[in-house]
Amino acid sequence: MKRVLVIGSNSFSGSDFIDLLLEKKEYNVMGVSRSAEKSSLFLPYKKRNSKLFQFHQIDLNRDLENFNQLLDAFQPEYIVNFAAQSEVAPSWENPHHWFQTNAVSLTQLANLLKDKKFIKRYVHISSPEVYGTCEGSICESAPLNPTTPYAASKAAGDLSLFTFYKNFNFPLVMIRATNVYGAYQQLFKIIPRSMIYIKQGKKIELHGGGHAIKSYIHIRDVSNGELLVMEKGRIGQIYHLSPDQGIAVKKVVKAICDLMNVPFEIATTTTEERLGQDKAYLIDSTKARTELNWKSMIALQEGLQCTLDWILQNYKEIAQQPLCYIHKE
Repeated sequence: MKRVLVIGSNSFSGSDFIDLLLEKKEYNVMGVSRSAEKSSLFLPYKKRNSKLFQFHQIDLNRDLENFNQLLDAFQPEYIVNFAAQSEVAPSWENPHHWFQTNAVSLTQLANLLKDKKFIKRYVHISSPEVYGTCEGSICESAPLNPTTPYAASKAAGDLSLFTFYKNFNFPLVMIRATNVYGAYQQLFKIIPRSMIYIKQGKKIELHGGGHAIKSYIHIRDVSNGELLVMEKGRIGQIYHLSPDQGIAVKKVVKAICDLMNVPFEIATTTTEERLGQDKAYLIDSTKARTELNWKSMIALQEGLQCTLDWILQNYKEIAQQPLCYIHKE
């Protein structure tokens, strides 16, 4: 069994990646998160009750020594790091919290990991936010141009990681995926929140009228790409994971309204644009497609239907959950 350590196992992306690993039955997986494990409502892998998974609650901002002991005992061949302060808008309120987690703590982690000879690949989950507005064909060599504290903190962390690769042969591989969605996602995200608001008869707020272009990609397509990068990605390289084309936020919400048989004009309202909102998220994933034979398989309509099914099947429990982002320092 290949040993894989997933940092940020409580996250939407991290938990789906773990679910994929356990589905393959070829990996011994350890999950680490600063928060206690969530319920199976948000962690798909919990429904497997797999003996190939173990969880440890550790805050890497505060307890790197305990993490180090765990690391030496497990000796993972692969580490995939999803952990981050990941919301854009709230990063304006406490920007130093974002830099602490996404840059300072990450640098401390890399300094620890660089001496661990048992690590074959360290896969870091970055973000296209580091490029700023992504218009045209943005490839992996595009210059960094962050426009929010979140994006700046991620860019700083990325640059820091590459110094360890350049000077210590640290086995870094980096992934920047576009707008993930799917069942089990945080409820404050635009796709699940829109579905819940329609069911509750609330107005969906479209920042700037929903004209920003996003590249929505189903979480399982991204997880499959992350697994390919973990197994076969070239050390020192960045890989993009994105769909073939982008779509305006308002068109995604319109598709949700159509699925739920509600007029778009009645279900939505326009609000001011979010501070630092990038106009477009359009990046080129040719490298992953050609080198790793990766491609996105789940069409947006199919993915939206699966997400809606999850919400309707679990609505009684979902209705009791908060629908806003709750910040943790």
